[in-house]
Amino acid sequence: MLFVIRRALVLIPVFTLLAACSKAPENPADVIYYGGPILTMVGDTPQYAEALAVREGRIQAVGVIPKVEALRGDSTRVVNLEGKALLPGFIDAHGHVANVGLQALAANLLPPPDGDGQSISSLVALLKMWHAQNNSLFRAAGWIIGFGYDDSQLAEQRHPSALELDQVSTDLPVLIIHQSGHVGAVNSKALAMLSMTAETDDPTGGVIRRLADGRTPSGVLEEMALFIPLMNVLSFGDEMTQEMALAGIEAYTRYGFTTAQEGRADPRSAETWRALAKEGKLAIDVAVYPDVGMSEQYMLKHGTSREYENRFRLAGVKLSFDGSPQARTAWLSQPYFHAPHGFPDSYAGYPAIPDEAERLRQVKLAFEQGWQLLVHCNGDAASDAMISDVTAATQAFGQQDRRTVMIHAQTVREDQLDDMKVLGIIPSFFSMHTFYWGDWHRDVTLGPERAMRISPTQSALKRGMRFTEHHDAPVALPSATMILHTTVNRTSRSNALIGEDQKVSPYIALKSLTEWAAWQYFEEDRKGTLAPGLLADFVILDADPLAVAPENLKGLQVLETVKEGVTVYRRQ
Repeated sequence: MLFVIRRALVLIPVFTLLAACSKAPENPADVIYYGGPILTMVGDTPQYAEALAVREGRIQAVGVIPKVEALRGDSTRVVNLEGKALLPGFIDAHGHVANVGLQALAANLLPPPDGDGQSISSLVALLKMWHAQNNSLFRAAGWIIGFGYDDSQLAEQRHPSALELDQVSTDLPVLIIHQSGHVGAVNSKALAMLSMTAETDDPTGGVIRRLADGRTPSGVLEEMALFIPLMNVLSFGDEMTQEMALAGIEAYTRYGFTTAQEGRADPRSAETWRALAKEGKLAIDVAVYPDVGMSEQYMLKHGTSREYENRFRLAGVKLSFDGSPQARTAWLSQPYFHAPHGFPDSYAGYPAIPDEAERLRQVKLAFEQGWQLLVHCNGDAASDAMISDVTAATQAFGQQDRRTVMIHAQTVREDQLDDMKVLGIIPSFFSMHTFYWGDWHRDVTLGPERAMRISPTQSALKRGMRFTEHHDAPVALPSATMILHTTVNRTSRSNALIGEDQKVSPYIALKSLTEWAAWQYFEEDRKGTLAPGLLADFVILDADPLAVAPENLKGLQVLETVKEGVTVYRRQ
């Protein structure tokens, strides 16, 4: 590997000499890259090229210097990588790009290393500071909004109450969203505005947590109890909605992504992306997956497409079968290691769609219409439900290459992986949990045995299953290098190993972000590898991921992101 890299560097003067002597090509390249490791991601083992040529947004040639050099014309721009690494652009196997914009504009309540939210008092201080800035999100919403707090990382090891959030303001509503995105907390003013009282029943698929009397809302809201008011709070005008969406795109490009996912859209957010596309404002591709429950009639009208229009496409649909393990709302087959305060020891979470018949109807609808289906399953009971429904839908509509995806698949069992392989269900894992919540899962939510199998990548690999990896941003920052680091190392915040036998190599981890992610999208004929004819989507890193020590992968820096031959991000 190092020999190939050195060879490319040694040939730098030769490239210049040959170019001076070569005949003008009929179709000259727009730009040629050379002088560093160019990792093509083609094949089962690492393959490097010496140079790469781009013409009209596509890869014109990739290979040895003489072959690529022959495409150099008078107008060709030549880029010396100076030892930096060029790879295919990263592909977002699952995320929520518009909500990344919300994360960027809201108060940052993330714990270290991504923020300063370490205690309830620090959350109060951060929210006050954000409100004082009078930023665009506050002006649009009229609410003080924070994103990313994590009870597992707070000094108090619990969610803040409404009374504690009253320290931020008693006159203005306050809403803070847990890092999982499945739980939140509000102050007393917000509870009053939401008409949540002791007499308010829990909504279907959600929980309003109560005080010791078992009736009075504490301020903590789970799942649909959070989502329903959240949709109203965040129902902005077109200008603010588009600002959030574009802020999300900007964040994605900083981390080297050339394809983003809107992983649970409603009709209005889908049309926001369509409008931005028509205006030519999308710097990268956005694949939109509307939620079936919110968008059934919309999808029956518009359908899906395998082709992008101005970098937008309705790619499929999404269903959510449960919540999140770190928030203890995921639906497990066995009880949580430690139930949340006030819950019985038998507590095992709950389904997001309690009606079994309705879950099956929505899965069958996707199969009948030919919509690619993504299903959010964190707990293994949710995975059981998905496998059962996909089995029934397959029997009804036949086995086809649908590339149905189990999103997260965090606690999926060995027997379930066997079933998934037969059914053609792709696991899209969330290995970032091993760092952010590995200790929490081991000690609190799942216990040692189940925690060691969070996102069992090696188990899938041994079965010959292609899998993808994702960040689920804004649950975590949309960092491809952190995905790479956690998939390879599986070390927690305390540097404990979380399932050493589930580690995979850096090359396999990169596959899950490039070639296999493109395949999940049915886009392997245009993305995911560096080969002639494919889109010139790539990322330039400060070092070759296959040449650095595995423990240093999270330190890799994105220097440049290129979409169809055009630089959409350059590190200053």
